Amino acid sequence: MSSTPMGGSRTMLTRRSLLRFTAAAPAVLAPALMMSRARPAWAATPIERVVSPGGIEVWLIVDRSVPLLSMSFAFRGGSATNPVGQEGLALMTAGLLTEGAGDLDSNAFNAIIEDGSITLDFDAEADSMTGSFRALHPQRDEAARLAALALTQPRFDPQAIERLRAQLVSSARRALNDPGSIASRLLFGTAFANHPYGRRSRGTVQSLAALTRDQVVAFHRARYARDNLIIGAVGDIAAPALGALVDRIFGGLPARAAPIDVPDVTMVGGGRTLLTELPVPQTTVMFAENGVKRLDPDYYAALVMNHALGGGGFGSRLMTEVRERRGLTYGVGTGLAVYDHAALIYGSMSCDNRVAAQALALVRTEWQRFVNDGPTADEVNDSKLNINGSFPLQLDSTSRVAGILTSIQYQNLGIDFIERRPGLIGAVTLDDVKRVARRLLHPDQLLAVAVGQPAGLAATTVPRER
Repeated sequence: MSSTPMGGSRTMLTRRSLLRFTAAAPAVLAPALMMSRARPAWAATPIERVVSPGGIEVWLIVDRSVPLLSMSFAFRGGSATNPVGQEGLALMTAGLLTEGAGDLDSNAFNAIIEDGSITLDFDAEADSMTGSFRALHPQRDEAARLAALALTQPRFDPQAIERLRAQLVSSARRALNDPGSIASRLLFGTAFANHPYGRRSRGTVQSLAALTRDQVVAFHRARYARDNLIIGAVGDIAAPALGALVDRIFGGLPARAAPIDVPDVTMVGGGRTLLTELPVPQTTVMFAENGVKRLDPDYYAALVMNHALGGGGFGSRLMTEVRERRGLTYGVGTGLAVYDHAALIYGSMSCDNRVAAQALALVRTEWQRFVNDGPTADEVNDSKLNINGSFPLQLDSTSRVAGILTSIQYQNLGIDFIERRPGLIGAVTLDDVKRVARRLLHPDQLLAVAVGQPAGLAATTVPRER
């Protein structure tokens, strides 16, 4: 499960959303969704560790305010475990789980979901296969039955495979002409050359066309198992009932998953500027260098540093210098991309072709200025306040909280992490941020990629994938 600072977004794979898929890198941080200032009923409720009769662990927050159960789950090992030449296999497998299971074909399965207003979704991330369901109390048992069928008895019908293949291939073809997708593929393909993170996780036209049902069956068998399962739940349910429900959903899975053979990797290509020419009026720019892992002692200082540098929206250095003072872009932002086996600090922007080279040069200048001068005390304090203040906005639904419970477990942060998090951010000092800036920010080691027709940009041209 890759992560942004906490509660990073992911696109769920549903029949309705599938056609919107394009190849994507982690998104630059966006403003948090607004919510009511009223604290939800579960906000002061402790997290309860529940172990089912079958030995499956789940973290629970009880919320009696609405007769609803939201559950999030993840299996370690995601699209990075796609075999070479089978890119897109994890995504296809996840997408097929709701295309018929047990004695229900795709139409019958989804009719029950829609009639019961049940939400049941599966997705593939770089490091995990994820899923979730949400149901009102009267439909809870039916939702559990469908989730169990999808996980343990997927049909993988040939007609469903071909329908999904056609949609994924169409999405892959569109991505070949999308500037953001081209830039993402170029950046990650260069940064993680000869590593699974550098391959096309959502597949290429060629790899998707070649995937077989046997490969899908084998991937499902390898990844969906009880020993690599993590679950979070929020809702109107007591621990004993949840334990029984969890056993019904997941108890039929194999005991053990296949080993995960993905090595640790550091970014390569630092210092290079690459250009793929595309006849569009704007240039899309992405840039990155090595970052910090989630359990690195410097992570929280890096989080504050990133917020002040480019992750804090209009209050950040890059937005102030590149957009507000010089008008070179509508927006520029940075983020921390954390994977199981790698970490980046990265950013992106779009600029008029005439000023793209100037904007990228300014990013490098600000990168260096942040190292030389460091942030001010006000920038650090404002960043800490904003990071801590925005976190409750991520807890605006039971589904999102269930996802955060899963993320906390996945990252081994501890069951009391939500309570400890403000203090961890608050403890970051100005000296910490300056030290981490010197550790992480090296403008001469930035890997930069551009897609468009930027005037005067000194870069190595890389042909566009066809």
